[in-house]
Order: sequence, then structure tokens, then C-alpha cells
Amino acid sequence: MIALQNVLYVMTPQAYVHLDNATLRVDVEREKKLQVPLHHVGSLVCFGNVLVSPALMHRLADEGKALVLLDEHGRFKARLEGPVSGNVLLRVAQHRAAQDPVQALELARTCIAGKLRNSRTLVLRGAREAGDGDDAAVLQRASDDLSASLRAAAVATSLDVLRGVEGEAARGYFEAVNRIIKLPMRASFRLDGRTRRPPLDRFNALLSFLYSMLMNDCRSALESVGLDPQIGFLHALRPGRAALALDLQEEFRAVLCDRLALTLINRGQLTETDFEPREGGAVLLSDKGRRKVVAAWQERKQEEVTHPLLEQKVPIGILPFVQARLLARSVRGEMESYVPYLSR
Repeated sequence: MIALQNVLYVMTPQAYVHLDNATLRVDVEREKKLQVPLHHVGSLVCFGNVLVSPALMHRLADEGKALVLLDEHGRFKARLEGPVSGNVLLRVAQHRAAQDPVQALELARTCIAGKLRNSRTLVLRGAREAGDGDDAAVLQRASDDLSASLRAAAVATSLDVLRGVEGEAARGYFEAVNRIIKLPMRASFRLDGRTRRPPLDRFNALLSFLYSMLMNDCRSALESVGLDPQIGFLHALRPGRAALALDLQEEFRAVLCDRLALTLINRGQLTETDFEPREGGAVLLSDKGRRKVVAAWQERKQEEVTHPLLEQKVPIGILPFVQARLLARSVRGEMESYVPYLSR
């Protein structure tokens, strides 16, 4: 259980959340684990098999406070709230922001800035830990290139220019990431550029699977705060495309997915036998490989980091939900600008 910005996140399986006079109480196996005044709770987010009493549901609805239900993996299931809701106003503000070229560009720029900063942090860490001088030099140059891309993104005059900056930076970044893979694993896990549909090598297959899980988390996070995941700022609007979830995903790619992929490869937790070739040159994770990655993903999400803006320790898996709430505050005009999550 964790409380952030007046939002209570309950993640303990079989927890029972109920009303106790004017307080919200959480019991686990009939033992009280948390009790807080209800007026301190802005909304309640429950992961997986968490029980919520009908009396508490009614009270939350009466007070215009949301109850958000996610499955155990963090995928969005439902959002329950009473007739008094700010969601419609939030979504109107979101649509207006998406249609305002200046505001949309500014929000898109922060998405790219977060992505480039976090990518640079990963590359610099690789340079410091490199056992080979050539690898370290390549990674340092990639870091310098990402710094230049950050400067270019800051002065981009349109979304098309910004997307061009991001695309060029991504190409250089993925070329450099090969140098972070340990030498004995490079023959099996070399990344030959970013390929998606379908992935054409093992590293791309691993990244695509991790990005898919991250996408689900980002979409759930946006739904949980009442934002429309279809209306984004950086990614173009297309039918069936969760553009805002793709926007939010950018700042977490290097932090959550790329770093985990490199760890699984370099520690030998994944081998060639965890992947299957398919017709047309495609490569996909096997069932055994997927199970390994999902287990590592869930374990990684339980690790805690200190959020630089909140100055509070939070599980890594909660970061998209924290950032979604900050994004909602920015769209509503409660913050001067959105601040992406930056790893250290």
C-alpha cells in the first residue's frame, strides 16, 4: 500500500478496504494494516484481487472520489465514480491542448526530452561500466550525440521537426546499445536497427515484448486519472491507436524496458533457446522465454526508487501512474509545465 498525491494504491492480494466511521481502513487477513481519514483520500486505486466494501463504494461516489480497478498486472479494468466528476473538464482541456499547436508542441517536447535524457543516462552508465576502451569511446560519443539531440529538440519549431530529431537520436542510440551487451552475448543478441512488425532479431523481439507490457501500464495509468489515452500530443491520431499512452511510454522506454533487456541478456537469464524463428525472418519469444521476461518485469516493478519531483520512494511499477497524474495536472493548468520522470 502506498499513498501519493492523495491517491491510495492498494496492491496487496486479498486486502479488504472498507469504511470505518469517517476513515478508510485496509485489512489483510483480518489484521489492520492502514487507517486514514477519508477526507485525506482523493481516490482509491486497487490492483488485482482487492476487496472493497459496498459502503465504501457508496461513500466514495457520494464524495465524487474515484475508485479505479486494475488487474494484478496493472491493466485497466474499470473506473467507478459518482455524478460529480472533473473528468469531462479534464478531457475537454486535453482535447483543447491537442488542438493548440503551441501547447501540443510543448507537451510533445517534454516527452522527447524525458526519453532522450533517460536514454543518455543508460548510455553513460554503459560507458562507465565498459570493459573495453573502444566500447567506452563509442558510448561516450553516443552520449554527446544525445545531448546535441536534446538541444535540437528544445528549439524544434514543429512536431515534424521534433519527430525528426527523435528519429535520428533513436537510430544512434540503438547502434550504441549494442556496445553495452557483453562480448560473449553479442553474436546472439546483436541489435540490427529497431525492427517492430515483425521483430527480426532476438533483441528486437525482447524489446517489442517489454514495450507491449509498458504500453499496457501506461494506458492503465492514463485511464486511472481520467485522461483519454487516444488523444496524444507527440504521436499522430489514428483510429484504434492509444496516442497518449505512446507519448507517456517514451520517457520510460530506457528506464524500464531497455535496461531490463540488457540485464536479462548480460546475466545470461535469456539464451537463444528462449526465442523462436518464424516464417519471413521474424523472431519471437518462446512460451518459456515469455514466462521468464514476465517474472523479471514484475520483480523489477516492485523495486523502489526516489521520485525526483515528489522526493518520495515509490515502486517502479507505480511510476506511470504518478506521471499520468502529473500530466493531468499540467493539462488542467495546475502545473506550469509537465515534468517527465528522469532516472538517476
